[in-house]
Amino acid sequence: MSEALVGAHVEEDEQSQQLELKVFARLYGEPVLHVPQDLYIPPDALEVFLESFEGPLDLLLYLIRRQSFNILDIPMATVTRQYLAYVEEIRERNLDLAGEYLLMAAMLIDIKSRMLLPVRRSDTGEEAEDPRAELTRRLLEYERMKLAAQQIDDLPLVGRDFQQVQVMIEQTIEARLPQVDPIDLRNAWHDILQRTRMLQHHRIAREELSVREHMTIVLRRLRDQRFAEFSELFEPAQGVPVAVVTFLALLELAREALIEITQAEAFAPIYLRLAYQPV
Repeated sequence: MSEALVGAHVEEDEQSQQLELKVFARLYGEPVLHVPQDLYIPPDALEVFLESFEGPLDLLLYLIRRQSFNILDIPMATVTRQYLAYVEEIRERNLDLAGEYLLMAAMLIDIKSRMLLPVRRSDTGEEAEDPRAELTRRLLEYERMKLAAQQIDDLPLVGRDFQQVQVMIEQTIEARLPQVDPIDLRNAWHDILQRTRMLQHHRIAREELSVREHMTIVLRRLRDQRFAEFSELFEPAQGVPVAVVTFLALLELAREALIEITQAEAFAPIYLRLAYQPV
């Protein structure tokens, strides 16, 4: 096939694509390029066609995917020409809505012009970055976000895909008591006992012992007998504190000369008696 035929075929495809963009509507499958003069159209009704695209990137991605272009090797001349044709349609109806689309058109023209310039190598000897790289990155990222949004939108939604079921429950229904097993009661009782043991308190009280009181007790015992052996004055069953206080009472009585302590010889028994007081 000659180059002339190839060029004519490409030009015919582009013309058909531009014609498709100018189609206002279709009636029984036939394209309608102009609005009928006798047709009433509400104000701003022609802005509806903008809702099919969510912005410049959405339109650009549509043009690329519809023609099966490689997004990593975008034919900038073809895409820019189609994009400008669409923007021109927008600008004729509403210039305010076409503002962001015009900004993308300027970016496409800038990329196209930079691709026409000779490629310059950097100071390190590496080739300069492809002018389309940033646009390709933005398109791929936008496409991922669009697919993710579509997947979220496909999830079942309350009010759109299904309705919540509401059931009225009578308030007079008898309350159901929980099922309690005897083992549960036993475990609860063991838990209470364990906590009680942990919170037990042991109070230690000091016994008040009086030396003067035990001095009186010793004098009473010696009053009824002439002599008393030293060991007989102590009662081991009463404990060590009583024995210590009794011993201190004996020492105090001896110091005050109220009793006499005698021992016949070494290691002999020790005896106590009341001190001699002349009549």
